[in-house]
Amino acid sequence: MKPCFYKQREVFYKKFKGFTLVELLVVLSILALLLTLAVPRYFISIERAKEAALQQDLNILRESIDKFYADTGRYPESLESLVERKYIRKLPIDPISGQDNTWVLLSPEPPLVGNVYDVHSGSTGIAKDGSKYADW
Repeated sequence: MKPCFYKQREVFYKKFKGFTLVELLVVLSILALLLTLAVPRYFISIERAKEAALQQDLNILRESIDKFYADTGRYPESLESLVERKYIRKLPIDPISGQDNTWVLLSPEPPLVGNVYDVHSGSTGIAKDGSKYADW
């Protein structure tokens, strides 16, 4: 036979099984407060990462264009010709617009041969520093 205090203990646990509504509301309010602090920082860091990726992609494309010119004496006809000639592995996707066909290509001055002298982002947005992505 079980002693008497075991029976009292079982009754106590059956009586107070689960959480009260107030306890749940307190926990949910704490979670909501933590989320209001963390979520904006998360989205800001995503935007900064996209901007850094765009700057890196533009630098790589410009270096590839310069190397193409140094090797051939003319500028490439398109960005795809950089891929065909193995100056870059593949055409990068613009991290801001999410597409690879939005790059804005600038042609060289008339005495120079080719179609791609410089490249800019085709995105119409504004960076965190206030400059336009299209001006990078």
